[in-house]
Amino acid sequence: MPRRDTCGDVALRIVVIGSSGPSQFSLTNFILGKEEFGRDVCSIAESRKNLGDLAGRRVALVNGPNLYEKDLSKAKMKEELKRATCLSSPGPHAFLLAFDLEKISPNDINTPKLVAKRFGEKSLDHAMVLLAYEGNQDARALHERVTRTDSHLRELLEQCGFRYHIFSKRGRYRGQGRELLCEMERMLASQAGRHYTSQAYQRAEDSVRKEERRLQKKRQAETERAWAALGQQYEGEELRWQIDSYNASVRAELRAEAELNNGWLRKTLAAGIGAGFVVGAAVGMVIGSVQGPGGLAAGGSMGAVMGGATGGAVQVAMKHLEERVGPHPHNFDPLFINRFFRSSRSSNH
Repeated sequence: MPRRDTCGDVALRIVVIGSSGPSQFSLTNFILGKEEFGRDVCSIAESRKNLGDLAGRRVALVNGPNLYEKDLSKAKMKEELKRATCLSSPGPHAFLLAFDLEKISPNDINTPKLVAKRFGEKSLDHAMVLLAYEGNQDARALHERVTRTDSHLRELLEQCGFRYHIFSKRGRYRGQGRELLCEMERMLASQAGRHYTSQAYQRAEDSVRKEERRLQKKRQAETERAWAALGQQYEGEELRWQIDSYNASVRAELRAEAELNNGWLRKTLAAGIGAGFVVGAAVGMVIGSVQGPGGLAAGGSMGAVMGGATGGAVQVAMKHLEERVGPHPHNFDPLFINRFFRSSRSSNH
């Protein structure tokens, strides 16, 4: 059962999805009101998360590889979709499917079906189509084209309950951010204010929380030292406020780290390493069979080592991530810049 969120306290979690090309990155820039992705960015290899503000509402945007990205293996695509799931757990409030209005392709028409396959059939109840246009075009003419004259667009929109929004590639104009936010909130209201969830999202959230607890235990000594340092500087109500602020900052940091690296994701990486050994061994044995029985064994061993090494490279990278102190500054709030202390409230009065 999807859970209802308190709108004022929770960032609007949005998964931005593209089929191909730069549309999802243009949409992310539009929502954030800044150029997070360069205009020439057409693909990314790893899922990532950005925090920002849309018409006064906090938003957490998750981008992943385009669904029809040709340069990613199926295993890597599966891994990044899992990462996007963790980054948007316990579940997104909206899936925004971004397309170029002038370049609708057959793949684009099938994208909602692929989203339903990847994230669950009910995910389309939380989905909206976002169409990017270039230049200064009349809004009424654009809507006329979308709703009446273009049969391919209608087919695309029908799969998402005919929910759509048109946005400019040039950036956010006054009032456009509010319009998009209102449309997403209406969609959310139609779902009784509940974010989307599924078995995969429940597994992701359980794994993220388990990892948070592990990291919290690992950081316990550091936390206690920080509390003691605060106790030497503040007292009474001010001390409680400083400790609460510190604890909130640490919780946010540990959550960010756990979303990027947890048992559910590590299991996927381990499976990739195992597959690397199996495939590598098979290929090596085929090559080695030309040399006879000795070559068969040697080729299989060498192939297994090389195949496993290929899969293991990602595991090494994740190990480095686990030891990281804080999240990447591009992806997360400036809250993390000063983990330990915040200025006294009294200095602000």
